[in-house]
Amino acid sequence: MKITLVGQPNCGKSTIFNHVAGYKAITSNFPGKTVTYSISKMTFQGMTSEIVDLPGSYSMTSFDLAELEARKYLLREKIDVVINVIDASLLGRGLELTLQLLELNLPTVICLNMIDEAETKGIIIDTDKLSHLLGLPVVTTIAHKGWGLNKLFETAFKVGQKSAKSEFLTFSKDVEQVIKDLSEYIKKTDYSEKFNVPYRFLATKLLENDQDFIDEIKNTDMEFIKAVQGYQHQLEQCRDRSSDEVISSERHHLSMQLYESVVKLSKPRKEIRNYLDSVLMHPVFGYISLAVIMYLFFNFVFYVGAIFEEPLLDFFYQFLPFAEETLGADSLLYHIVSGVVQGLAGGIAIVLPFLFPFLLGLAFLEDTGYLPRVAYLMDTFLHRIGLHGKAIIPLILGYGCTVPAVMATRILESERDRFITSVLTTMIPCAARITIIFGLVAFYLGPRAAIFVFLFNIVVVAIAGNILSNIMPEITPGMILEIPAYHVPSIKILLSKVWLRMKEFIVIAWPLLIVGSVVLSLLQHWHLEEFINQLISPITLLLGLPVTVGVTLIFGVLRKELSMVMLVQALGVTNISTAMSATQIMTFTIFVLFYVPCVATLAVLIKEIGSKRTLFAIVFTFLIALILATITRFVY
Repeated sequence: MKITLVGQPNCGKSTIFNHVAGYKAITSNFPGKTVTYSISKMTFQGMTSEIVDLPGSYSMTSFDLAELEARKYLLREKIDVVINVIDASLLGRGLELTLQLLELNLPTVICLNMIDEAETKGIIIDTDKLSHLLGLPVVTTIAHKGWGLNKLFETAFKVGQKSAKSEFLTFSKDVEQVIKDLSEYIKKTDYSEKFNVPYRFLATKLLENDQDFIDEIKNTDMEFIKAVQGYQHQLEQCRDRSSDEVISSERHHLSMQLYESVVKLSKPRKEIRNYLDSVLMHPVFGYISLAVIMYLFFNFVFYVGAIFEEPLLDFFYQFLPFAEETLGADSLLYHIVSGVVQGLAGGIAIVLPFLFPFLLGLAFLEDTGYLPRVAYLMDTFLHRIGLHGKAIIPLILGYGCTVPAVMATRILESERDRFITSVLTTMIPCAARITIIFGLVAFYLGPRAAIFVFLFNIVVVAIAGNILSNIMPEITPGMILEIPAYHVPSIKILLSKVWLRMKEFIVIAWPLLIVGSVVLSLLQHWHLEEFINQLISPITLLLGLPVTVGVTLIFGVLRKELSMVMLVQALGVTNISTAMSATQIMTFTIFVLFYVPCVATLAVLIKEIGSKRTLFAIVFTFLIALILATITRFVY
């Protein structure tokens, strides 16, 4: 059985998915696209099914790539049951998507999530009456607490096994007549079968002038398009407005009728979180709060990582003297063993102690609802460097991983904004580079030095953005951003998110790190690393770095973590501060922070902005890294 979660953004859909998927989830791309969805296997009461979490969509009319691909998935895949997740505190708005799903005639269950939020706002919903009016089962849940999820999936399995089709609700009589007439006309063609949609759904989409359907038909059948335009004209004459506005207003009117029929309003409960935004989104105190929160966040990451890094390194490196004595320091086998040990140590002792608390803190800020408020605060800042306020979303994602951050630039309407933001995201320290900042700067130079690096990075990104915006001037529009309610995060969901994000490092980066360590060890055994270091020596000498670190910069293009982990191996020490001065550590970090993006990011950049612009991004970031690192050498 295939269960598909559908809902508007911030409805708690992904929280439900994470509760049942956990560590078993994988993230996939739609074929040929960069929009992602999550998929997992789940077993419930002895029955196994596939559960899919589609991107959040406000409508079944495709206004952006995510909505378009989510709709295509619903139309083309064989789905046994749809769980339509609605934020119960925003029921009226959520029902507009529900009304469109009803027209697909798919087996559907309504999930009123965040029912506690609705009650806090004084919204009391008669779920039995709503179920009767929609003709669908309605289940209430509080996803972040896991409340009601068993009943939700029990209901979903029952509906899926019965294959009970949903029934659409009708609009006003005059509008309904035009839809009916167009549906009858469509029945004379094969378009309903071609698009695999019911007649009524296609009729309403054509009346809404949905370009995805219109463009595909226009290429082969202009006569049909002219007929559709005739029906659109009928609708416009009925209401004296465009046909898409008529359908949209009818759907909104019907959803509000449903809302008013099933909702009773009472006095909202007063809670401290209701007053938080007066501080956290204040034009002055908001930025002070942001600075304090970021300071606490980075200190948390540093102190947790510092507790584990040194003892774990000591644990692994105690095996090297034994291996050297047993196998011989010059033997091939010793160098292989040494590479494996240092690769294991790098992953467990250097990367994971900082990566885990960073991802945990990021998930916490995300699930509490604070990150959208950061986007709101940073909107003005982004406009000053010539970018759309929505660009903050890819930039924030960049602190996790640059690859999805570059993909997220698809939300920007302007090609110019997508290009500039893509370049800037490569300069944001991803989780891998953040482990370098903590593992080198914070560990050896102190947390204040690490905070300086982060602040310096923001300044550099702002200046770079300003330079690129002046090269490509354009007026940027304002931003409409939905601010979700505050939530107390679930520990289970937080750990699930951390695992999903750490899994890439454990499954992909760590094996690569071990292989890279072995390769470097073999290069040292055959004295080939000296040749590579000599090739890169013009850069390392300019930066005042030991020549031996050159090879680590090459490996850093594969995965950024390799630069730091293999630094220990290249220098031949366990304590980097014994081989590099404070100035050299800072210079190395600044260079690695900005220079050439990793291979995975380069692949995505080529797909998103093209090979020529990717080459520009490589040269641009490399020059910035070289200039800033050189300055650091002389002024730090």
